[in-house]
Amino acid sequence: MSLIGGGNMAQALITGWLKQGMNPSQIHVVDPLAATRAHLQHSLGVNCHEHAGPALRASQLVVWAVKPQVFQEVAQPLAGLFAQALHLSVAAGVRSDSMCRWLGTKRVVRAMPNTPALVGLGQTGLFARSGVTPAERDQVQALMQAVGQSVWVETEDLLDAVTAVSGSGPAYVFFFIEAMVQAGVNMGLSAEQAHQLAVGTFVGASELARSSKESPAVLRERVTSKGGTTYAAITRMQADGVNGLIEQAMRSAQQRAVELGDSLDGE
Repeated sequence: MSLIGGGNMAQALITGWLKQGMNPSQIHVVDPLAATRAHLQHSLGVNCHEHAGPALRASQLVVWAVKPQVFQEVAQPLAGLFAQALHLSVAAGVRSDSMCRWLGTKRVVRAMPNTPALVGLGQTGLFARSGVTPAERDQVQALMQAVGQSVWVETEDLLDAVTAVSGSGPAYVFFFIEAMVQAGVNMGLSAEQAHQLAVGTFVGASELARSSKESPAVLRERVTSKGGTTYAAITRMQADGVNGLIEQAMRSAQQRAVELGDSLDGE
């Protein structure tokens, strides 16, 4: 297996694979930065290369973890080297049509992970081109489960919706936590107290939502007694149109994902 790019997402993936029992000698990473290569070799024990060469020709899977803006520049010269490989891209916004054209193959899978993958709790959207077999889809899903959970979408445009929900989603959570912490401080709590309470509440509520058979709406209703404190907060947010604002914000993220994809659709 070869990874083109050794940044944070590549390192998260490698760490997850090693925890699953993969032998580090099976993993080759190509990265131009000497410091990155040294870190990967020292901390994870994988094989590192400044350039992709003939030694990597036998790779059955190539993971593209480069910056979207340089994908075409990096990929086109390597198309012949990896002609027999399955290609998995975690480069945000680079469409599979472009990848197929640059790499000369339809054995391409796009993955849209999010930053909690760095702690093994990511959510990843996956889309496979027609050249990808069911067995290869299973292989990709198993690899991505090393950093969290994944869902397959049947049309590539739905990855823009995935971007709006989970790709950008962590920032929405951080934004809400930030607002809760500031409100807590304004009410007299220390910053440390407010941070612990807000973050811990998100962790606990998320676990309840994950493990419960009830919908989030039912869980919310159970803790929202009419006339109580939670009722006062929720009705204020509803009156201010928070639900609609959240959807508008997410649609803005979706539209921006479309625009970025258009801008990266090279020749």
